[in-house]
Amino acid sequence: MLGRRDTAAPPPVDSEVTAQALAKAVCEGDIVNFRLLFSPFSPARDSSGEQFEMPKYAYLLPDEKQQNDQRFKECLAQVKDVLTVGHIRKELEANRPAQLPSHLVLALADNAARAGKFTSAAQAYELLRIRERMQQAFFEQADAALDHNDVPRAVQGYLIATGLEYDYAAFPEPLPATPDFQTHALVMHADYPERPEDCIGMWDAEALVRASLAYLLLGTETAARLEGRPLEVRLAFLGELVRRRDAAWDVFVERLQTASALAESLGDRVKQAPREFDLAEEIAAQQGDDPLRIPSALLGREIERGEWWQYLKELASEHPAAALFVARQAVGDTEILAPRYRPDSPVARALGVGADCVAGC
Repeated sequence: MLGRRDTAAPPPVDSEVTAQALAKAVCEGDIVNFRLLFSPFSPARDSSGEQFEMPKYAYLLPDEKQQNDQRFKECLAQVKDVLTVGHIRKELEANRPAQLPSHLVLALADNAARAGKFTSAAQAYELLRIRERMQQAFFEQADAALDHNDVPRAVQGYLIATGLEYDYAAFPEPLPATPDFQTHALVMHADYPERPEDCIGMWDAEALVRASLAYLLLGTETAARLEGRPLEVRLAFLGELVRRRDAAWDVFVERLQTASALAESLGDRVKQAPREFDLAEEIAAQQGDDPLRIPSALLGREIERGEWWQYLKELASEHPAAALFVARQAVGDTEILAPRYRPDSPVARALGVGADCVAGC
């Protein structure tokens, strides 16, 4: 006689566990996990066969520390509101795409923006069809902060606003636009500089600040919002922006100084040279057949058989603003990436690279 298969239905999902999972997603600003909890295979659905007790879903639930966090408790209270509970239950029982509770999505978006999870915030605001309005609101708040000389708050507002940008040309569906400093740095250095003054780091302060802000704020239109501000305000803004974009900026500053010392090699040769300084000839003379010591010093490691553009891409990925202080340089049959900037420039001083560092320029 064939044995019977156990066809007993799994126990219903504990509503308290579901509430805690949803509150965790809202508190962390995690739109991916939030939407997963309403998906057809969600462990929050009685009909899915998936269960929160499965080890693979442990990440959806808060740990003890988070359960005691005040912000989590506030999110949990929002989820457990009587009307919200009824909406959630209805959507989890329906055999169709869920209609997400909008006020929870809004709270999630705000928490994501606060935490710097701009991709998640952009997706959540886009679901609510308010992304562009929120983006404009953050810009306006940032401009107001700058009016009151609150540079850190202004920079934070601009970072959030630019982080909410959307790419409607993305395939197969629109997606949040993410910074691509690697590509933009390559575009910036696409043309070989025929004269030292052609290098971006050699430009006058106004031109360099304008280009730097357009590069780091992901577009000339956004940078133009700051155009009417005094130079000293834009320099302060740029300094704060660079460090917000790159927490390890001071590490690059040290590497830039090391690379500059290698390129300089003889210390006083610029002052003593009776002709215009030629970095290519000096590097060739002093470094012999190993010009790659310069870009590897900039990056902090060597790329085997690395081309100048490979070093530039890696630099821009790790330290976006590094692209402002380097240039392509031919050394014999080799082309390298080398320091090239004006150490007396207000921009260099604002970013901590000009005070007592001599560049190859």
